[in-house]
Amino acid sequence: MAVWAREKAGPGEGPDHGGRRRGRRWAAGVTVVLVLLGVGAYTLFQKARPYLHGTGCEVSTSIGKMPLDLEQGANSATIAAVAFRKQLPERAAVIAYATAIQESHIRNLPGGDRDSVGMFQQRPSQGWGPPHKLRDPVESTTKFFNALVKVKGYLDRDLHDAAQTVQRSADGRAYAQHEDDGRLLAAAFTGREAGTARCWYPPGKRAASRRPEAIREMRRAFGSKVRVGGPSPLTTGAASNPGSWNAVKVTNTRAGWAVAAWAVTHAQVYGLTEVRYAGRHWQADAGHDGWTDDKDAREDTVIIQ
Repeated sequence: MAVWAREKAGPGEGPDHGGRRRGRRWAAGVTVVLVLLGVGAYTLFQKARPYLHGTGCEVSTSIGKMPLDLEQGANSATIAAVAFRKQLPERAAVIAYATAIQESHIRNLPGGDRDSVGMFQQRPSQGWGPPHKLRDPVESTTKFFNALVKVKGYLDRDLHDAAQTVQRSADGRAYAQHEDDGRLLAAAFTGREAGTARCWYPPGKRAASRRPEAIREMRRAFGSKVRVGGPSPLTTGAASNPGSWNAVKVTNTRAGWAVAAWAVTHAQVYGLTEVRYAGRHWQADAGHDGWTDDKDAREDTVIIQ
């Protein structure tokens, strides 16, 4: 029998070579299954990824990192936008950020101590204006800067001294502890450090596209001199076309990154899906990835979709 087995065996085969071949086939089959499982897992992960990170914003600069929620991110971008409109130096924005952190954690509060209201906890009884205007981040920031520039030598004063002269709070020294965070936010949102602000949220939290309203609100913050073009309509009441886009002309990259940061931090509220600027690209579907490379994104125009 042993001789018959050897005679029937094919070239290179013996009593145990067939078993080896079956083993190789089994291993190859397992490999194919594992590859298919891996591909399926990767595909599932890619589909689930926008839901995994939750909702939030982050600024990451050479100074450090700071997590923000969407409201804090949008309000931070608004402070920088109003500083641009009023042509104020970065130090003014630092003072505003430190003040807003101390007063409200950069949130638009409906109330506070006594009749305090809004991001800077301004009091109608002290002449800041009616509550509904103080609950408007653009209005309240404008009022803060209007008061700050009247403080003699505010750029050379200690931060807590300049802020306290404006706010007239119970303990003005508290503003000093937020100066480093104010510098970090100013570096990101005034555009001094490019592409350092990102926001993300799951697809289920995305609002319907309201790009015309977003552009009008952006111009209200940055000023009416901001030039906006592109095929998407800008008139009040115009229907938004999610597949269209608008182009914001900028005179320098610092202003461009301030506009881009404003668009990213307001994307969830207005249903914006993409922002392109200066070789970078942000997408709502991959917001946690932040700014990725886009060689076609120009430096003189911020594209908002």
